Amino acid sequence: MTGLPEEASAFVAEGRVARLGTADVRGRPLVVPVCYAFDGRRWYSAIDGKPKRATGRPLERVRNIEANPRVSVLIDRYDEDWRRLRYVIIQGQAELLADGEEYAYALGLLTAKYPQYARVPVGRAGDLVIRVTPESFRQWSWAA
Repeated sequence: MTGLPEEASAFVAEGRVARLGTADVRGRPLVVPVCYAFDGRRWYSAIDGKPKRATGRPLERVRNIEANPRVSVLIDRYDEDWRRLRYVIIQGQAELLADGEEYAYALGLLTAKYPQYARVPVGRAGDLVIRVTPESFRQWSWAA
C-alpha cells in the first residue's frame, strides 16, 4: 500500500475512537466502535477487560476475523460546522496477536494513548490485540 498522506496519518493517529467493520464467513457485516492506536504503518485495537464477554465465547469481531481477515476501519469527525467534517477509511488484513514483541508494542501504544487502561485490565492472559495492516485507504473532508 502507498502510505497515507502525512495529514491523513496524523488525523488517524490523533483520533480517539474508530469503527471496526468485520464480516463473518457468509459476509454478514458487524461494525463496532473501538479504541485504537496507529503508528503510521499499522493499526491496533485491544480486546480489553471492559464487560463485553457475556457468553464466555470469543467476541463476534474475533470470530469474524478468524473466518475472514479482511476488515475496514473508519476514523471520522463530525462537527455541527460541516466544514470540519472528515473521515479516513483504512481497508486491510487483520491478524490477532496474543503475545510477543509486537503484542507488547501495541499494548504500549494503547496505554500511552488511553490513561483509562491504568484502571481497565488489558494484556491479561488470553487477551488479544487486533492488528490491521492497511492495503488501501480513502479519505474525504469538506475542506478538500
